[in-house]
Amino acid sequence: MSDHLATASTPVSAALSAAPVVAHVVRAGFVESVHHGTAVVTGPDGSVELEVGDASGPVFPRSSSKPIQALAMVRHGLDTDGRLLSLACASHSGEQFHVDAAREILNGAGLPETALQNTPDYPYDDAARIAWIANGRPKQSIVQNCSGKHASMLATCVANGWDLETYRQLEHPLQVAVADTVRELTGAEPAAVAVDGCGAPIHAVPLTALARAFGRLASATDGPEAKIARAMRDYPEYLGGTRRDVTTLIRGVDGLVAKDGAEAVYAVGLRDGRGIAVKVADGTSRARSVVLAAVLRRIGVGSDEVLAVLEQAPVLGHGQPVGAVVAVGI
Repeated sequence: MSDHLATASTPVSAALSAAPVVAHVVRAGFVESVHHGTAVVTGPDGSVELEVGDASGPVFPRSSSKPIQALAMVRHGLDTDGRLLSLACASHSGEQFHVDAAREILNGAGLPETALQNTPDYPYDDAARIAWIANGRPKQSIVQNCSGKHASMLATCVANGWDLETYRQLEHPLQVAVADTVRELTGAEPAAVAVDGCGAPIHAVPLTALARAFGRLASATDGPEAKIARAMRDYPEYLGGTRRDVTTLIRGVDGLVAKDGAEAVYAVGLRDGRGIAVKVADGTSRARSVVLAAVLRRIGVGSDEVLAVLEQAPVLGHGQPVGAVVAVGI
């Protein structure tokens, strides 16, 4: 995973280059900006039921890959369940119960916090971050949003006797297992492999393939896939946080699993086997949940109350709402 500097000739995925306008940023009745994006709904058989833009183009799912990565861990001996397994799939908010659970995973594997190699950071949640900084604490790996995944990766290595120092490297048995699981669950060969924000590998797959993978997870009735889906459904606050839209969405729609990702990715699976994936082309997260809500409304999934939470994207003027980000063309 060497560094790659972008050039004018760097290829651009069709999921970005062919992306139509999917959201308007409206300030006092005037469209101030627009967001382009791509969205897809796949059926239980994997067929495309709804497509906005060209969803055949590959994208880095970013943290939407975490349930797939956790599936690889469970298949290779990760012995956690419930809230701890949900944390393995999480981009958590860094609230105290998240930090305690990450430490619990490490303690169960007999490992110190210093074994973590995810990028040190402050807590993601505003209140938790302010309190952390006010107490004079520096950035730490244990509170960074990927600490549950990395703690679980390390626990999987301990279970197999794999090297702990190199667990982020592509050739490590753990990452080979993750790559194999990505191929199997998505049905796609990764178009690219890079270093994710937390330091672990990330694989680019078509947006349609990401949707199909989540449909498979959500519809599983037994095995490791069902175990992952059950943990996410039962403990969505460990997957996100007490003030996160992904937590509200999973709680509010029976049988649904979902995972948000950086650079404006969102993936959803429904119990009937349908999958949904959204990518906002410019990577701006403010339109991500708004576009997802529009797709869910289009296919008749979710109550007005739940979808209204996803649609909360106010445009502020002098600290007060003067408009909103609204979905269009879906």
